[in-house]
Amino acid sequence: MKLHEDLWQRPETDFPSSGTLEEQIRFLVGYATLAPSGHNTQPWMFGTGPDWLDVLADRTRALPVVDPHDRELTISCGAAIGLLEVAARRFALRTDVALVPDGAFQDHLAQITVSKGQQPDEIEIALFDAIQSRRTDRMAYFMEALPDDLMPACRSVVEGTGANVQFFDEGQAMEEIADMVARGDQLQFDDPRFRRELAAWVHSFRFGSRDGMSGSGFGMPDVLAPAARFVIRTFDLGNNVAAADRSKILAGSPALALLSTASDGVEDWLNTGRALAKLLLLLTSRGLTASYLNQPIEVDRLRPALQDAAGVTELPQILLRIGRSERSPAPSARRALSEVIVTD
Repeated sequence: MKLHEDLWQRPETDFPSSGTLEEQIRFLVGYATLAPSGHNTQPWMFGTGPDWLDVLADRTRALPVVDPHDRELTISCGAAIGLLEVAARRFALRTDVALVPDGAFQDHLAQITVSKGQQPDEIEIALFDAIQSRRTDRMAYFMEALPDDLMPACRSVVEGTGANVQFFDEGQAMEEIADMVARGDQLQFDDPRFRRELAAWVHSFRFGSRDGMSGSGFGMPDVLAPAARFVIRTFDLGNNVAAADRSKILAGSPALALLSTASDGVEDWLNTGRALAKLLLLLTSRGLTASYLNQPIEVDRLRPALQDAAGVTELPQILLRIGRSERSPAPSARRALSEVIVTD
């Protein structure tokens, strides 16, 4: 793959500064597609016009077992919106986002109007510079104290998005949350439908797959993705996964971060994704990383218990473990722009 074709490495100097606004918007879509998504399904499509971008849900990539209401699918699309907003600011463009602009067409999640704007400030540039370095790192992190100014900076960066962030770095809440994550693992892996769905999204990147998760994320070489699929689909690994996650929380995670919202509708999910994108970019810019612990949110019976353990009145949407890792993993695969931009 040529350098300019790899969206994780595409140089910002390729930005068509002398091109039309629509050409510039299409360039920005490349950054939006670097957003995180459940099982790396990349459940989004984009339509462009002279000065606007439509963000559409691609529900053919839904996960009906783990995400029956498309909540996480919508959050993923919100994260794509958030990355596009950050990228637009880097190139002195303004974005005005209208969420769910067409009630009759539920897949139309947002329309973003783009216009000339002010030059970016240092914080906006730092967030942009982190887009291509952001990774989801499932390994254990160094148990070292986070910088004193990190949590206030995280709260500041998500301010105004409609989502709130709360941190946990010690005490009973960490223990209770770790227990709920472990219980969520057990309940999910006990369901053969969950295992089949998870296994279906384990792909080998060496064989040209542009979506899904590498077998390396499950402790196997990428080329052994078929073996990983068989193991996940066939065996109930819940107890092993639960023990590993609980250990990583208590002995390999200096802090947890919980994103929550006041209500639980499509706009709340989109705003959660926009907040998540900026939070992850800030962490990346500070040399930190994150991974997801959404099991107690995905299992309906555990979500109220997580809310109580966290001591929040809002509804939990995303749970992260954050810290510093020894080395950054390879980026996950991404579909080509020609696959995600609607041309008809």
